[in-house]
Amino acid sequence: MPHRAAVIEQPASPYLMTLRKELKGGLHSIGVMPLGDLTADICCGGDSLWAIVRRPRRGGLAIRLAYAPGMELKYGSLKRSKRGFSLTAETALGTYAIAARLDGTDLHRLRLTITLVPSAELLLPFVPRDLYPLDENDDPLGASGTIEAGQRGLNSGLLYFSIDKPAFGSVLYFQNLTALNDYFTLTGTKPDGVVGGEWPEIGYFLPTSIQSGTPPINPLPAGRKVTLSDAIIVFRDAPAQNECESARLFVQMLGAVYTALELPERDFRDWVDRAEQTLRDLSQSPKATIRHYGKRYAHPYTASEYPDSMVQLSLLASMRDYAAWRGRPGELEKEFSDGLKKFFDSELQTIRRYLPNVGSDKDADAVDSWYLYHPLLNLARLAIAGDEKARDLFLRSVDYGIKAAHHFQYKWPIQYKVTDFSVITAVAGADGRGQTDVGGLYAWVMLQAYELTRKERFLREAEAAIDAACGMRFNLNYQANLTAWGAAACLRLWRVTNVRRYLEQSYVYLASFFHNCAIWESEIGGAAQYRNFFGVTCLQDAPYMAIYECFDSFSAFECYLRDSGPELEPAARMLISEYCKYALDRAWFYYPDALPPELLATEVRNGHIDRALSFPLEDLYVDGQPAGQVGQEIYGAGAAFVFASRTFHQVSEAPFRLFCDHFIMASERTGERAISVTLDGGETCHAALSIVRCGKEGLPACRLVSASGSTVRGRKQGRQRIDFSVPASGRYILSWDY
Repeated sequence: MPHRAAVIEQPASPYLMTLRKELKGGLHSIGVMPLGDLTADICCGGDSLWAIVRRPRRGGLAIRLAYAPGMELKYGSLKRSKRGFSLTAETALGTYAIAARLDGTDLHRLRLTITLVPSAELLLPFVPRDLYPLDENDDPLGASGTIEAGQRGLNSGLLYFSIDKPAFGSVLYFQNLTALNDYFTLTGTKPDGVVGGEWPEIGYFLPTSIQSGTPPINPLPAGRKVTLSDAIIVFRDAPAQNECESARLFVQMLGAVYTALELPERDFRDWVDRAEQTLRDLSQSPKATIRHYGKRYAHPYTASEYPDSMVQLSLLASMRDYAAWRGRPGELEKEFSDGLKKFFDSELQTIRRYLPNVGSDKDADAVDSWYLYHPLLNLARLAIAGDEKARDLFLRSVDYGIKAAHHFQYKWPIQYKVTDFSVITAVAGADGRGQTDVGGLYAWVMLQAYELTRKERFLREAEAAIDAACGMRFNLNYQANLTAWGAAACLRLWRVTNVRRYLEQSYVYLASFFHNCAIWESEIGGAAQYRNFFGVTCLQDAPYMAIYECFDSFSAFECYLRDSGPELEPAARMLISEYCKYALDRAWFYYPDALPPELLATEVRNGHIDRALSFPLEDLYVDGQPAGQVGQEIYGAGAAFVFASRTFHQVSEAPFRLFCDHFIMASERTGERAISVTLDGGETCHAALSIVRCGKEGLPACRLVSASGSTVRGRKQGRQRIDFSVPASGRYILSWDY
């Protein structure tokens, strides 16, 4: 009796229908591999090789390994090893090679690397997606689930979803785009939003030329091995029960992916020298500052734009940190500080964005929601450090910030009038939402107010703002640095209140932040000339990475880690530490003198680019577009001060500084010529630790040992520096002799 097909209740492509038919009896099993409590059945169909991952009686996932439309697949024998398998397949297209690595001791992780050696110059007009969720009867139309997050633009090629019926569990699919650079270069394609799809056809869509009636013209060369896919798939045996648990599992599973990646090298960057250059240019260049009301103010961009309170305070707070680090203040800090009071509106009782004499081409009353609070954050930083004038200005302004929060019920629009809260722009066109993470920034400002005054009302405001953001899930991120401050606010709230749900809510902010990171190294076009690994796009829909969001997130994450403890999810600690570590290398390329002149934009939206000035460009692009299209960002010049003061450590009465690309969580001078430092980064990661010469004396003889007494050998030594590579978690003792 013939099998009766189930009624199809949703549209289905020919690729889905073919797989569905083959799963009912048309697939030939080549071999079965264990993956913890899962199995991976390697099968051959009419035009594809498959890995069918199953959980007994709880469904599975079909993963396409090779595709040869309308052609016969001749596969070789399945070669097994303790940690995986390999397989080849001959087709008219060429020779496919599939290499799999299985890890099932903790989270079950499957890595599938697929290469092709074309038999002739090969044009690929279309390749279907590679993932199909299955029900307990191997039917891709019978499984239902939830897609929590997919790739955004050129960020990480990831897909986070759960198969809910049957209860297969949670899956994180990660396409290692770094491994595919050769394919992108040869075909002239970009992996823009290529990981995603519509249920039940999901996963990776190999980028090909745009289908507009013109076939592809860039072939894969004959006889050259090209990687088509390098997928890392992590499985959890149950879906998350709520928003916070979903976010924590995402962070945990992304951590499992990260430890499987081949991480790029990093170079030492002299941020102290860069900070000194920046300070000189801020002080001396006529393109950096302007005078109003007899006071000195910074331009937001090179010789462009009106003075702005966010710009002034961001620079001032960063410069104060650097001055405290080097032990002497500068005249420019005082000048910037003296001009702050002109931003204060005595009628509204708040800091405004612009000075009273701003040009008529600006709407003086218009303010982006985050722009009201970020100046307050830096005023509070100055106040907490002991600046009484900043304290007075902050406390006089903070109640207006609370008034705005109450008016908008902790859900802020994009832009409004500061005079009456009338909305100018309610939502962003990209997602139909307002500034979804401003509540996190607001909560941090309220916690700063609580630290300054110990008034409970500020604590209650912070709680109300974080509570109002619940339910946003992976739609929380609007602007990366605001999301990072939201994570820091959640963790500080947990520490102050001992309410655990704030620790858990911090994972929602972290998940949204890491969702918008590019955890891959692009070699597309001009991007081959700079680093982008672990960069974050500044906005949820932005096409570029930005320096301001980069170093402001760095500052927020330092606060997060210092408030953390052993209860923190280890993967969160690792990913934050690794983001900050790579920021120190990647951020160097925002400075125009670090880039080849031909990579700089010739058409600039704000001001112009001057390679002689040590001010960073606002924008770098994962796909190698010209850098600095938005402008050369004076308001991002605080990056050098922040990086220098956090990562270079003064050692009194020693002719060197200690550099570490992880935050040193504790240090103690244990002897006249000995110091111990404690790192708390990722368990499986490594930190760079360097002895950096300062002054005229040469470097002394140094010895670095771990807490167990094991000697750490120098990785590189020169007249100016001794470099070490150490595990990112542990205590180390440095001693030296003259």
